Amino acid sequence: MHNSSYWINYFNQNLQNKRIDWSISPNLTQLEKTNILSSLQAWQLGETSEGTNLVNAATKHTKNLSDPYYTDAIKLFIKEEQKHGNNLGRYIDLIGEQRIKKDWGDSLFRKIRGLNTDMEFWTIAVITVESTAQIFYQCLKDATNCKLLKQICTDILIDEAAHINFQIERLHLIYKHKSPFTRTITYYFYTVFYFSTAMVVWLAHKRLFNAGKVHFYSYWVKMKLKFRKTIKKLKPESENINTENTCSHLL
Repeated sequence: MHNSSYWINYFNQNLQNKRIDWSISPNLTQLEKTNILSSLQAWQLGETSEGTNLVNAATKHTKNLSDPYYTDAIKLFIKEEQKHGNNLGRYIDLIGEQRIKKDWGDSLFRKIRGLNTDMEFWTIAVITVESTAQIFYQCLKDATNCKLLKQICTDILIDEAAHINFQIERLHLIYKHKSPFTRTITYYFYTVFYFSTAMVVWLAHKRLFNAGKVHFYSYWVKMKLKFRKTIKKLKPESENINTENTCSHLL
């Protein structure tokens, strides 16, 4: 378990890494563009959030737990996400396409997040989206032979792995302060939210996933594995045994 100072140092150092060679010219075939463009545009939009509501939730959470550095860590986390959006946008510009300003999936997710200022909800939402993002960007990378786009995806995938660790550590701190009964209810909420969101992401981007050679069964298996490596680890083994049958249709 790392403290907020660790993550501030990590993000500051990671933001200095330059993994993309922008001197490379993009080269997409028409088929590749057809398969990926709409998803690329939608995901680029999603990565460009200013993060105001998340910063507000983090500030509120910091006061409750006397963690003076957590908000600064969150701001750097947002800065990395915005870097992803800027890089994707730059790529869209280079291939002569338009950045979009509205997408139904992004609008829905922003509206849900905007209705809640609780850090716990934000954290589970980010973990869920980052988990789908790992599959998304790997599929985007595999769906094209464009070297520049592959480098952009690799850079994002490296960042996302740390982002999930950052968020799951915070969720663990929040979860362990609950009573046993509340933890049980909360765990079911996490589970339903996680897999419902995973389904929405699949429906919105199944063409891209298929182009990256990840079909629905494989996608669902990957999401279940990510669930076990993150959210399911919040529960002690004894609690997992008690809830295994109830959640067996998902887990």
